[in-house]
Amino acid sequence: MAFLLSILLLLGLCANTISRAQPVSTYTPGDVSYELPTTKYETQDDYKAGPVGLLFQMVHLFLYVVQPHEFPADSIRQILEKKFEPSVDYQKIAYYEIGIIICTVLGLLFVILMPVVGFFFCMCRCCNKCGGKMHQRQKKSGRYQRKCFAVSLLVICFLISIGIFCGFVVNVHVQTWMNKTQQLATSNFKDLRTLLNETPKQINYILAQYNITRDRAFLDLDNIHSLLGGGILEQLKPEVVPVLNDVKAMATAIRETKEALENMENSLQSLSNGSAQLTHDLTSVKDSIENSLSSHDCSSAQAQSTCDRIRASLSQLESNPELSQVPSVDQQLSRVNEILKTNLDELVTQGRKSFEEIPNKIKNQTTDIVAEVKEVLNSIGDNIDNVSQKIPVQSTLSSFTDYLNNTEYYFYYYTSMVEMNDSYCWLGSLIICFLLSLIVMFFYLGLLCGVCGYDRHATPTTRGCVSNMGGIFLMTGVGLSFLLCWILMLFVTFTFVIGANMEKLVCEPYANKKLFQVLDTPYLLHQDWKYYLSGIMFSNSDIELTFEQVYSDCKNDKGLYAALQLHNIFNVSEHLNIQQHTGNIMKEFENLNLHLDNFTLLDDVGKRNLEEFAKCGVDKLNYNMYLAQADKSPVKANLLGFASTLEENANHLSSGSLRQSLKMNAQTIRTIHQEQVLPMEQSLSTLQQSVKILQRTTGGLPDKVAKILYSLDSAQNFVTNNIPSIIVEESKQFVTTIIGYFEHYLQWVEFAISEKMASCKPVATALDSAIKVFLCGYTVDPLNLFWFGIGKATVLLLPALILAVKLAKHYRQMQSEDIYDDVETVPMKNMENGNNGYHKEHLYGVHNPVMQAGYDFDSWS
Repeated sequence: MAFLLSILLLLGLCANTISRAQPVSTYTPGDVSYELPTTKYETQDDYKAGPVGLLFQMVHLFLYVVQPHEFPADSIRQILEKKFEPSVDYQKIAYYEIGIIICTVLGLLFVILMPVVGFFFCMCRCCNKCGGKMHQRQKKSGRYQRKCFAVSLLVICFLISIGIFCGFVVNVHVQTWMNKTQQLATSNFKDLRTLLNETPKQINYILAQYNITRDRAFLDLDNIHSLLGGGILEQLKPEVVPVLNDVKAMATAIRETKEALENMENSLQSLSNGSAQLTHDLTSVKDSIENSLSSHDCSSAQAQSTCDRIRASLSQLESNPELSQVPSVDQQLSRVNEILKTNLDELVTQGRKSFEEIPNKIKNQTTDIVAEVKEVLNSIGDNIDNVSQKIPVQSTLSSFTDYLNNTEYYFYYYTSMVEMNDSYCWLGSLIICFLLSLIVMFFYLGLLCGVCGYDRHATPTTRGCVSNMGGIFLMTGVGLSFLLCWILMLFVTFTFVIGANMEKLVCEPYANKKLFQVLDTPYLLHQDWKYYLSGIMFSNSDIELTFEQVYSDCKNDKGLYAALQLHNIFNVSEHLNIQQHTGNIMKEFENLNLHLDNFTLLDDVGKRNLEEFAKCGVDKLNYNMYLAQADKSPVKANLLGFASTLEENANHLSSGSLRQSLKMNAQTIRTIHQEQVLPMEQSLSTLQQSVKILQRTTGGLPDKVAKILYSLDSAQNFVTNNIPSIIVEESKQFVTTIIGYFEHYLQWVEFAISEKMASCKPVATALDSAIKVFLCGYTVDPLNLFWFGIGKATVLLLPALILAVKLAKHYRQMQSEDIYDDVETVPMKNMENGNNGYHKEHLYGVHNPVMQAGYDFDSWS
């Protein structure tokens, strides 16, 4: 039933409803990807029989030995084509079936001969032949024969038990297969319903992805100023930004030059004025000290030496006259101030602002085009919606719902009937196993009683009841074997023919797909159709659509559209028409006409300003001379040290007006150092710093300005000459990005519909469940294991009953035995032949008094 369900499902989908790799877009957005959600199905792809699978493999190996030939595909085709006509070459079929035929013939011979042999054996026993006479000749090797027979029978019984065990295993396995079949069917029906229910959701998901694509494109269109304009800016930046930065740096250098010149001029003015004042004050102090030294206080011998030292040191009280002669930079400062009347910073800012306004200009010029492109993108969404509604997969699956419901109803209806009759099958197999078990049980009981009750000292006529019962059990097993083994073999032969052919002609060819290859033979199933499936689906049998290809595609989780080649009914590629949609978008962008005029990096005023700065003469100043003067001190000697020395010398003088006058002059010198020398030193430091700044900013000034002006002209020429081509290049890249979104999406839609949507894997799984699992796994394999086990046990009954007959002679109590007059003197050979002894056949049931003497047969030698 499951097999029929799978075939009807496959053909039902074919009635109204192809395979390739996903296409690669010419542009794939890095952050936009699509993936159809995978559908989870319950039914497992693979079937595992569990531990019993080892027994199944053993049967498969036996069948390979019996039937090692390859699947006769050509013969099967010939039979189907000629409708079993006599012209079919049945010799090839017989050659393929030779192993099964031989085994079948042997089985039938067993069935025919065993009752006949059993009948004659029974008649022979009744005539005291064939071991029916209750007399046992005693031989020296009897002990070893008994042990050999017992061990052999035990081994054979063990092997028979293994066969019976296989039968019981199959019985238990079959007892549970119905529940497994129902679970398997329920799982398959659920997967098929999942296929029906998930397909509309997959279509809605595909349509929803268009909204994501469209929104992403709308976002890029709304940000055209940053994407397209930003792209143009990135192209111009390497040429424009460095030049503007150089001009900006030069404007900063002009300001720094002005500040340095102002500081330098102020320092020079302060030095000039301070030098004159310092000279005047030092001269006054010097005259005051000389006047003090001219007093009579220096006339004493002790004071005169001190006064001479002071008088000799007065030459140190002099200023540096060169500081007042350093040339002024007032002329250069005036020129720089004139240059700064033109705000070069503002001119640079205007040029930069004009450069950075490119994105806004792009946005203003593309407002109308963006709106038109959005309308085109909205229309593409409507077209995709229409295409999705026309795909025959959804309509076919919708109409298939009723068919699936009816199939499920009939499946469970017939399954319930099978369940009702399943007990009869189970009971029949149990009876067969029980009958074999009964026979083997008699053999086991015979061995048990015979071995345990055997007395080596007892004669054949004096054996105990336990040993005798063992022999009776063995003969009972022999009788049951003759009575039942031919019936069991008849059952085994019948099931062997069915099971072996099902395994070799259905299960194995299905597993290696050779069965599909037979069904795909042109003109086989229909004499007018080359390919049967395409003839049913498309009314065009020349389309190569095969059972093997459909099964493989469904097994690989491909969609119905690809597996059944539905492009012959509805071609998604033609209806989507990616080139047409992208062409419409491109057509709207063809109206894109961008222009960026009046774009000036720096006007002529700014250029003249740079040229004037280069000619202002700042770079021609004698900076080394200024630095040399800045390194000099305003006075020749350290005034603080001179004041301290003067005060120390005054302390050597006696108290008086001279001493007081010199101390006052020392204090005056300290005041001059604090109020005049220190400010002059600060001015010298400022002069030095300013000169160094000017050296740094104006070093090679004409060359720097010339280089900037050259770079400025080059950048201006680059912008003027190349901005049209840059606009075209960036516009193409932007358009390619927008189109790439939809090209990538449309290609994914085509791939998803043709390859992934409505995956027909549940159909292939249902077919596997019907044939591979239900038919082969749940039916053929257990059937083959059953006949294999029962057949092996039945065949082994033949040697078992022979050994049992032989062994029963050693366990049963005989009615007569051999008697000898002189046991000790009888030669062994004669005793074995029975020539010199005699037996009393008329003393049935009476023990021979000579044999009751307790002699041991094993002691004869």
